[in-house]
Amino acid sequence: MSFTGTLDKCKACDKTVYFVDLLTADGVTYHKACFRCTHCKGTLSIQLQMSNYSSMDGVLYCKPHFEQLFKESARISIKHVTMEGEPYHKSCFKCAHGGCPLTHSSYAALDGVLYCKHHFAQLFMEKGNYTHLMIYNM
Repeated sequence: MSFTGTLDKCKACDKTVYFVDLLTADGVTYHKACFRCTHCKGTLSIQLQMSNYSSMDGVLYCKPHFEQLFKESARISIKHVTMEGEPYHKSCFKCAHGGCPLTHSSYAALDGVLYCKHHFAQLFMEKGNYTHLMIYNM
């Protein structure tokens, strides 16, 4: 008796998945053993109304780590900071030069890098290099 694999490859390890070891979540194929939280490597399950996983951009997490890592994302729709349409967590919205916390009322960006106005002026405006300047006053 010979076992044949499916044509599907496991998203986690990129190896052929045999039917006996096949698990499909959100339309994506995994080996049962590869269906793990990216953060803690804990085994995840997918049972009717009892799944213990969440995913973001195709990356798997157990529910506790998803909440821990992305809980602030739920609040981002209420009070978010954006730069060129990209959302930032408040804790990640810092000056690239000095690590100063930025506010959504005033910051500057050059080539997609965020700065407080003080450091931006110190680094670029005095030199006259501000052709890509975006200063936000909301």
